[in-house]
Amino acid sequence: MSTIHLVPQSIKDLYEVYEWRNATGVMQTAHPDAWADIQGVLSGFRLRKSEIIKAGGNKSPISRYIDGELYKLGWSEKLFKTAIKVDDDEYASPTHKIDCYKDKIALEIEWNNKDPFYDRDLNNFRLLFDLRAVEVGIIVTRCSELQSLVDELGRGSSYGQSTTHMGKLLPKIEGGGGGGCPIIVFGISRKLYDKDA
Repeated sequence: MSTIHLVPQSIKDLYEVYEWRNATGVMQTAHPDAWADIQGVLSGFRLRKSEIIKAGGNKSPISRYIDGELYKLGWSEKLFKTAIKVDDDEYASPTHKIDCYKDKIALEIEWNNKDPFYDRDLNNFRLLFDLRAVEVGIIVTRCSELQSLVDELGRGSSYGQSTTHMGKLLPKIEGGGGGGCPIIVFGISRKLYDKDA
């Protein structure tokens, strides 16, 4: 049975929410403080016109906001040192850095990357879950419907169907890309749009 009903309606009114393997139930029962952090940050987020039309860089203002707010609450970027040991031989098996990590919760922000970044994130979640280092993986991305908004703002060429959006992510999760790791996805919707510029 799905536990998505545990996501507050105020969040569901602003985001497209998807869960895999009852992840919201795990968050509410085993990680209530981290769950409260995420809800608070997502409730305060707005998708500002000025941030959409701004030319790209290493990290978008959208990602910087979410990262920054979580870091204030004790989350941090995390790189795990993983290896496989066979007898006396050890083989490095590095993972990719997690954008935001706290208390075995891993959160990645994929605003406007190429869609193979989802494969990287899901593989990370799968491996770290199997190693008992992560209990829930969370991805904040954009709803597929936002393409029409970025087109209206003249930024459509910087986004597009081959970049990260819900329509690209969900089939990867349902195809088993994250293995047994419980996953929650929050899709940034047009309801968060703030015409500030």
